[in-house]
Amino acid sequence: MKAYQIQDASGIDGLKLVEIPEPSPGFGQVLIQVQATSLNYRDTAVVAGAYPNQKLPLIPLSDGAGEVVAVGEGVTRVKVGDRVAGCFFQDWVAGKLDRQKILSALGGSIDGMLAEYVVLNQDGVVILPDHFSYEDGATLPCAAVTAWQALVTRGGLAAGETVLLLGTGGVSIFALQFARIAGAKIIITSSSDEKLERAKEMGAAETINYKTYPNWHEKVRELTQKEGVDQVVEVGGAGTLDKSLRAVRVGGRISLIGVLAGTGGDVNHTNILLKSIDVQGIYVGSREMFEAMNRAITLHQIVPVIDKVFPFNDAPEAYRHLQSGAHFGKLVIKF
Repeated sequence: MKAYQIQDASGIDGLKLVEIPEPSPGFGQVLIQVQATSLNYRDTAVVAGAYPNQKLPLIPLSDGAGEVVAVGEGVTRVKVGDRVAGCFFQDWVAGKLDRQKILSALGGSIDGMLAEYVVLNQDGVVILPDHFSYEDGATLPCAAVTAWQALVTRGGLAAGETVLLLGTGGVSIFALQFARIAGAKIIITSSSDEKLERAKEMGAAETINYKTYPNWHEKVRELTQKEGVDQVVEVGGAGTLDKSLRAVRVGGRISLIGVLAGTGGDVNHTNILLKSIDVQGIYVGSREMFEAMNRAITLHQIVPVIDKVFPFNDAPEAYRHLQSGAHFGKLVIKF
């Protein structure tokens, strides 16, 4: 079968299309014919060899969806013909995240989904919503579950709250969709007026171009009568965290998810103390969260926002498009 492997830490040039044997399912495992995969910012770090607990060579990508074409002995959760997506952490079914579960991350610690066939444990897959295509399903495991845990599972988002979203990548756009069905007011930032207009069409109440307003936290406070927002989905990391701390209300919550703005930057930790801010690290989520999210997606007939679909043979171009930052929502590779 065909698969992509990261064979060295040289970046996208180290991503090679190879022929390897088709795997067979063992006890409790399922064989999936992959139909689509999707990219996350994390995958740019993986291809550069900058991800924790990473092995080489490695089949990349945590996110993928396909059809179950064979099952091993002892499989009871799914059957041949089911349409499924893999879970980001294969061993995180429920409960709290721990060190051992972290070592089961697809496309990082273990081989991922950028192959024609993959074998996963039956406990590490979920059934796709009926109204989803395989391309839709491939967008869910990392970005959507991350947004869901941040706002719903741990964020406890309530109707009438105000949420600040940074940028218009996969996590932020899923967060916009989830915040809207929760009845929250949404403020979103971007450097592109065109992207901000699209976000407004999707339900954002207020938009801020951070090129026009470099001190965008001041604009956020202006839009909230100087109170600040209830929650921030913080994908920038240290480069934007200090402004997020200024933008959130007293007693508010910041879900720290990514490092898009870099790992360096000045952070006034006094704000966390004096404003009694909850800062929580969000590392995707469990299968239990994934399944709860899918129930909400089905109820509200949410459809993921896909910026562009690339053919399997053009997978490296999908990585380059992701690195360009030109996308709105998710990038998908179709088999």
